[in-house]
Amino acid sequence: MKNKVLIVAVFFGITITTKAQDLKFGIKGGLNLATLSDNGSGLNFRPAFHFGIVSEYRISDNFSIQPELLYSSQGQKYHGGLVLKLNYLNLPIMANYLVSENIFIEAGPQFGVLLSAKEGNESIKDTYRDIDFGFNLGLGYKFEGGLSFNARYYFGIANLHDWLDEFISDQTTRNKVLQLSIGYLF
Repeated sequence: MKNKVLIVAVFFGITITTKAQDLKFGIKGGLNLATLSDNGSGLNFRPAFHFGIVSEYRISDNFSIQPELLYSSQGQKYHGGLVLKLNYLNLPIMANYLVSENIFIEAGPQFGVLLSAKEGNESIKDTYRDIDFGFNLGLGYKFEGGLSFNARYYFGIANLHDWLDEFISDQTTRNKVLQLSIGYLF
């Protein structure tokens, strides 16, 4: 619970300390195609979703900082039909750069708190770390009225099974997520 409160506090702290005329708020959501890095031959991407709130602080005509607070359903799907569902509260902090009038590139870190983990109908949250960390890279298109579309790839660097380290030193499990989003800034 402390981790969730901290992520929300950081999000609002970043947005409140900025000048109002350079700050916009919005919403976003979309499709996740998620898997894990321990992806053997029996795994597929799991289609899922993400949604949440966004703020954008414009630093210059071409550069902005965009903290987001997103609920994100991740995990992976096995060939046999079994699904691993990892649900996170994520805080990406993106740096956006407009390369043309409407096209932008984005990059930045992401912090996540694991809310639940299920394999089939069984809860397995105690086998995963509560915290995830990684980086995002993406590309998007902004329309004049505030509507935007973007594609982003998240690659986790935190080992989700740190308890395995003492037993299997070469096995790591990391989140990998392709996100396709639609957003709107007010």
